[in-house]
Amino acid sequence: MRESAVAPFALDDAAASGDPRWQPHDILRLHRLEAFDNEPAWVRDAFARAPFVVVRRAQVAPGFVAVGVRGAARNERYGTWARSDDIEAVVKPEGLPSPSTLGADRRALSALVALDALRRDSSSTLDTFAWGPTGSVGFELATFTPTVTSTSDLDLLIRMPNHFPRDEAQRLQTLLDTHAMRAGIRIDAQLETPAGGVALVEYASGKARVMARDASGPRLVADPWARVHTQAGR
Repeated sequence: MRESAVAPFALDDAAASGDPRWQPHDILRLHRLEAFDNEPAWVRDAFARAPFVVVRRAQVAPGFVAVGVRGAARNERYGTWARSDDIEAVVKPEGLPSPSTLGADRRALSALVALDALRRDSSSTLDTFAWGPTGSVGFELATFTPTVTSTSDLDLLIRMPNHFPRDEAQRLQTLLDTHAMRAGIRIDAQLETPAGGVALVEYASGKARVMARDASGPRLVADPWARVHTQAGR
């Protein structure tokens, strides 16, 4: 996020995990978007064009959701807060429709071509997980607002609640690299683990510790599934 609104609540009252109904990268349709401080001028126009926001990682108090607003330009990203009572609907990345729901000119864009090819690839292991697109591709499929451009990357979210062996991660990264090369774009995948969001490419590289991002901020962890292991051992 280039800019963020000041939280309309005391941080001492914040709950690190927030409301479990809303997860990072979920796309929310809002009845209204409250203005909490001097937001950029483009925010109102963007929300009028598409009354949707994307859930982001941040500590929140009960009754609020940390969200991001997308503008028309690449640098127009604004972190703010929505009230839970203003949420009308939620779309998760794994629940997004196929690119076939878009017009032919939109489907021809490289990022959407790559997504369609991944979904059709019978050799892919992705279908054993809950996964879907985020970023501009996810936003366009959720809102039907033209967001993807000819230079857009394909960003993916893969739900990974249980341990993911490194060798399987490496095979999956190789698959994504192959599809990225064919489409002529970047494909970046994030694993959603108990420790937070972890880049697949970093985990697959075999590093002793990887960066995990959660509501409290980024931190280096040796095992993104350590919390699950601890609970299972009780």
